[in-house]
Amino acid sequence: MGFFSRLKALFGKKPKIKLGLALGSGGAKGMAHLGALKAFEEAGLSFAVVTGASIGGIVGALYAKGYSSADMVGIVENVNRKEFSKNLKPFSDMSFIESFLTNYLDGDFSTLPIPFGVAVTDGITNKSKLLKEGNLARALTASAAIPPFFRGVEIGSTKYYDGAFSDAIPADYCKQLGADFVIGIDLSAFNPPEEEKSTIARLVGSAIAAMTPVRYLENAKTRGYEASDVMIRPNLRNFKATNIDPVSMDEMFEIGYAAAKAQIEEIKTKIDAWQKEKR
Repeated sequence: MGFFSRLKALFGKKPKIKLGLALGSGGAKGMAHLGALKAFEEAGLSFAVVTGASIGGIVGALYAKGYSSADMVGIVENVNRKEFSKNLKPFSDMSFIESFLTNYLDGDFSTLPIPFGVAVTDGITNKSKLLKEGNLARALTASAAIPPFFRGVEIGSTKYYDGAFSDAIPADYCKQLGADFVIGIDLSAFNPPEEEKSTIARLVGSAIAAMTPVRYLENAKTRGYEASDVMIRPNLRNFKATNIDPVSMDEMFEIGYAAAKAQIEEIKTKIDAWQKEKR
């Protein structure tokens, strides 16, 4: 390296990096996303591109709209848990969730200050698709439509289901939207394997799978790992996607916060390495 090249490497302006955030699926475990966002805020990390699947899509859209982690906690506190639980019956319509989301995310994707996309699963092809235009609240409900709790959501002539079936942590889409460096969050990293589940739990799981019109793809999670530069894995093994009681949600928030905070230095080191390489 020549003299001027060394000077540039030492004192040159760091290239601008587009940070991306890919938020995974997980139902009520999404409280860990809010905890992670708090850790990012404290570390001064902000994101230029965001994608998500299911609850990750909802949290991602709120972030792209400009809501802080504290704002989102306030939104969660406004959820009528009794009303929500009442609607959790087999193949419910998702209009009540769409109506709730419209209070905070009215309008189209074009209203968001930050580029955002949400992963859904096509009910006919079982393949993943990125929604990045059209009505925002409807797209988010489609990405969270997990059978047998909810029916699929029609957008145009297609019925879509939960993005978790085909791209549970859509880091690949985050890079497609222009992110240089993507942080993914996997809410199900510590789910117990099938062999550790009870016989009853496995039988129930098989029965539910038989009732659903879409299937989990083999690479539904691995594609997110392959496209992420850092993957945060909060240990939510002791929680279920349906744990909406206040104590569990507070605990999941704290676990997400601690998991993200523990990797802040790793993230900053890797960002610095990326910037040095691009000089």
